[in-house]
Amino acid sequence: MMRYLPQTDADRRAMLEVIGAAGIDDLYVDVPRSARLEGPLDLPPHRGELEVERALEAMAAKNLHGGDAPFFIGCGAYRHHIPASVDALVQRGEFLTSYTPYQPEISQGTLQMLFEFQTMVAMLTGMDVANASMYDGASATAEAVLMANRVTRRDRAVLSGGLHPHYRETVETYARCGGFEVAGAALTIEGAEDPAARIDGRTSCVVVQTPDVMGRPHDLRGLADACHAAGALLVAVVTEVVSLGLVASPGEMGADIVACEGQSLGNPMSFGGPCLGLFATRGKHARQMPGRLAGETVDASGRRGYVLTLSTREQHIRREKATSNICTNAGLCALAFAIHLALLGEAGLTRLARLNHEAAQRTAERLEALDGVTVLNDSYFNEFTVRLARRADAVVEALADRGVLGGVPLSRFLPDDEAAADLMVVAATEMTTADEIEALAAGLGEALG
Repeated sequence: MMRYLPQTDADRRAMLEVIGAAGIDDLYVDVPRSARLEGPLDLPPHRGELEVERALEAMAAKNLHGGDAPFFIGCGAYRHHIPASVDALVQRGEFLTSYTPYQPEISQGTLQMLFEFQTMVAMLTGMDVANASMYDGASATAEAVLMANRVTRRDRAVLSGGLHPHYRETVETYARCGGFEVAGAALTIEGAEDPAARIDGRTSCVVVQTPDVMGRPHDLRGLADACHAAGALLVAVVTEVVSLGLVASPGEMGADIVACEGQSLGNPMSFGGPCLGLFATRGKHARQMPGRLAGETVDASGRRGYVLTLSTREQHIRREKATSNICTNAGLCALAFAIHLALLGEAGLTRLARLNHEAAQRTAERLEALDGVTVLNDSYFNEFTVRLARRADAVVEALADRGVLGGVPLSRFLPDDEAAADLMVVAATEMTTADEIEALAAGLGEALG
């Protein structure tokens, strides 16, 4: 019996007769028998809509919702407050259902939004030009390396040890298929890393994250000078875009390309997605940017209008001429980002960044007072790393049993590195309350006692 199609047995017999097949199995003769199911999947039988809703709600109730517990998880996705007006605006039909603005005469709203979004990203990152967004920070980083390869006509990328491991894996995946070399480094837990020492004549770029995966911010000026002296580009990666409201922008520090994760503004964590990739560069490299660029122009009557000025992706031009095969720009997420940032304004973003840093300071000071906890960071924005007297993964599980989402054990990313076994990355944002900090401290005290 076909479980998911509405046709009756008589309908199926009629269709089989028309095409000359004796039975349903005749339609699958080209599929090897070893690949065919011998019976229905082990799934519950069909139910009515109400029963399905109840079943799914019961399954969802087994999860601990991030909003229902003290929450200190970061490492690339952060819990921030999203104004209700963001959701109200992004769910307007003209935005929620819009597609690629191929026809500018009927897509002015979407194009203007993208133009304003690009302007905001360029200002945030301190760069000349930004594209109309990408999938997420990890793929934006990989696209930045591909772009650096094109600009320099070299084929070797140097990755900082402080780059988020998921970002590194994404770059390595691109490298396997794209035919370039990746020179990675182990995470330096204590002491200073020197990516400049690994630059050679084949190096197209050095990729550095700030703040890095352990929450340490970096002054990139010296590294930028070393890259430029060797004919390479500096790619700066930012996973917590709110930090740009307080620290020097990558552009100020000499970066040539900036790749960011924009989830923190306007976009909920939502079990890891959807995310939003931000991408910006110097004006002289604009034609090598992946994705597309919305621009301002005038129509035949001299009125201001917006168009896709640059579309160098394979959906628009020949594949061999395309800078990227990215096929979406996460437009709704970009809209949410732009609305949230517009509501904040420059002063509001700075204040939000200060609230994040202050929350992290309070959290770090409270944890430093505990026996068996050592804060490793000399500096941080809203995220820092602690060394514990026990394995961090066991402590995180013990905290979860107490209803506290305590942080991310570095061993989750580096399972074979014993030096990372007792390290936990802790994030605090404007959402972090004094009571939550006390709950974390109490849980750690019990788990380490």
